[in-house]
Amino acid sequence: MSVRTHHCGGTPIITGEDITVRYHRRTVVEVARFDLCDGETHAILGPSGSGKSTLLRVLGLLEKPTHGRVTLDGRPVTAGDKDARMMMAAVFQNPYLFKGTVAENVAYGLRLRGVPRSERDDRVAAALERVGLGGTQKSSALRLSGGEAQRVALARALVLEPRILLLDEPLSYLDPLIKRRLVTDFSEILSAEGVTALYVTHDQDEAMVVADRVSIIREGRVVRTGEVDEVMTLPTDEWIADFIGMDTALRGGIVATEEGIADIMVASEHVHARTDLPVGVDVLIGIRPEDVTLFSGDAELPPSSARNRLRMRVEAVERMGSTDRVSLSSNGLRIAASVSRAASRELGLEPGSEVLALFKATSVRVQSAVGVPTGV
Repeated sequence: MSVRTHHCGGTPIITGEDITVRYHRRTVVEVARFDLCDGETHAILGPSGSGKSTLLRVLGLLEKPTHGRVTLDGRPVTAGDKDARMMMAAVFQNPYLFKGTVAENVAYGLRLRGVPRSERDDRVAAALERVGLGGTQKSSALRLSGGEAQRVALARALVLEPRILLLDEPLSYLDPLIKRRLVTDFSEILSAEGVTALYVTHDQDEAMVVADRVSIIREGRVVRTGEVDEVMTLPTDEWIADFIGMDTALRGGIVATEEGIADIMVASEHVHARTDLPVGVDVLIGIRPEDVTLFSGDAELPPSSARNRLRMRVEAVERMGSTDRVSLSSNGLRIAASVSRAASRELGLEPGSEVLALFKATSVRVQSAVGVPTGV
């Protein structure tokens, strides 16, 4: 599958240029350029302490950088620009609800802006409906569950009808079950609202669900930016690969094509992938572990939509919560598969065992290797 462009289709809404932030002589952010595009949800993804929240605060005009500038619609803006700030709303880790009703919390920003009571009531009701809390206006805000409190915080931001929504780890303090449900809901709400959003998270799965584009940040520097599928499937160095739980992107060359399916030679194996790139092009490919299905090495399977069927050797089995990550190799090709613990036991997966690995041509991400260092 050919990856899409990294860049905005038009002029970015917000651009940060030569942004540097230092605290007590320690540089926490150093970013040459960052674009937030109209209508997208752009995730800033990185480990704790990487500077992602600081970058959001600078781009969201909540903090002044030590050096550099931020532009909004092409004009320079600063943290003191009230008109620019009125275009934005924010949701943080802590929902920061005050004593009172749900409606009073959601209406807070509207009241500060002098919106008449009748209009406030209508907008609050509509915002609560959008976040799945219709009819809760009179409920006590302090008696809400953690997930409900974050929905109220999101409604309080959306009711302002912001042009830009800032979300700083909004789900990080929730338990895993609630978080899984809410991240899907947040993604659907952001998409339905059509709002431009900057979303900070340390969770790779969360970024994949909510984001259109993603920037990975390490020690204050953006090390990878692009469409979410591309970035999360084609890591270009070992640190990124380790952080997102992938192997480094594989390098190969297209040796044949037929009806949009390319035959890519990787090491001494053939991998089939859907792409528009022509024969002779050097490419990078990536296959997410969850897209690889394993069978016993002697399995005889009927034809299926999985164009790739490779007999492979298990190199390692690593426990990853409720699943096992299985490292595989064949003739110099190295990929990984994610399987349930039960399937791992049933197949008797251990170093040295033989398996049959299946994956579809459409699950292989492909990018031209032009301009990518040869070490990748």
